[in-house]
Amino acid sequence: MSRSRVAIVMKGYPRLSETFIAQELYGLEAKGIAFDIWSLRHPTDGQEHPIHGKISARRRYLPEYLRHEPWRVIKGVASQIWRPRFWRAASVWMRDLARARDLNRIRRFGQAAVFARELPAETEFLYAHFLHTPASVTRYAAMMRGIPWGFSAHAKDIWTTSVWEKREKIADCAFGVTCTRYGAQTLQDLADDPEKVSLVYHGLDLSSLPAPPARPVAAPNAPLHILSVGRLVEKKGYDLLLTALAGLPAGTAWHFTHIGGGELKHAMQAMAAELDITDRITWRGAQDREGVFAAMREADLFVLPSRITASGDRDGLPNVLMEAASQNLPVLSTAVSAIPEFVEDGVSGTLVPPDDADALRNALVALASDPEKRGSHAEHLRARLVTDFGAQRGIDAVAERIRAHLRP
Repeated sequence: MSRSRVAIVMKGYPRLSETFIAQELYGLEAKGIAFDIWSLRHPTDGQEHPIHGKISARRRYLPEYLRHEPWRVIKGVASQIWRPRFWRAASVWMRDLARARDLNRIRRFGQAAVFARELPAETEFLYAHFLHTPASVTRYAAMMRGIPWGFSAHAKDIWTTSVWEKREKIADCAFGVTCTRYGAQTLQDLADDPEKVSLVYHGLDLSSLPAPPARPVAAPNAPLHILSVGRLVEKKGYDLLLTALAGLPAGTAWHFTHIGGGELKHAMQAMAAELDITDRITWRGAQDREGVFAAMREADLFVLPSRITASGDRDGLPNVLMEAASQNLPVLSTAVSAIPEFVEDGVSGTLVPPDDADALRNALVALASDPEKRGSHAEHLRARLVTDFGAQRGIDAVAERIRAHLRP
């Protein structure tokens, strides 16, 4: 096996909710880029996606909490403290800490010292997924080791990171990529050189997905099987969906299935009970890939009512929308972030304003009574997926940027 000249930094690995990243890692290995995976946290999902088993890179875990591995942290700092580069990194960290006083930033610097000490000598480039915590650890470690680094930004990390921090990280990095035009423009506006930041869609490896099922046009007003896949967290807007479902006309036949875990699980189930719709909802919890696609093949409509939270957190371009499109499943979502970059309202899906339960309910009523429109939307969305959102283009773009910083 070739020696790893690249270190890829993750917040937690492996994660079922980040299979789009695993897809990229698998593609980078296929293109001959050897790397180790360094994770700031241990996995918590209890199961892995099949693609994780295809990635041969070594998994390394930094101290999740510094107090759990104090000697490892002490050795990390001691190995670097005599180097001038360490003190440059320390001065940057102290300036950051003065502007954002929290214990997490102390942990980031300790993790960076361990990372810098334990990186193999042949490491030439660091690449962080997510612009917040992973990029901070990567940035400090890159300064300590004197090697270049880059990042891939996604959604929450863009919108919840301070403007000053985004600006300084972009100035220090070799390149940045992000998966939406909306996010790319935001970061380019902050960059010392806008060309540093590029739009690179993740896309899907369509060859690894099940073929779409035949979907005969349903009879008008036939029972509507609604599906959503996503974490039960505020930015997904499931409280709006429950309100909309409860407001559907009495004669509407529907059933809603939700797949995914999340911190709001009990709150959403309690809300459903209060709205008296519990018997029309199936909460499946987290499911493996096969379970998700089986549910998509059985559903009539995929709904994801994404919103922007008070903290600024929001989706980028949720992978589940592309997965639904791959199964010819029509989509109802909201005009948030990069979703309109994929779904064109009235042509390849239906988009409503975020945080508008009435608009969501009206869209559900219209789609429930018009199976031909649902079929047309699904056909156009899958064509858009196949034409512009294949995974290989994005993998090639990331590989090219990383290779530019490796010795021949």
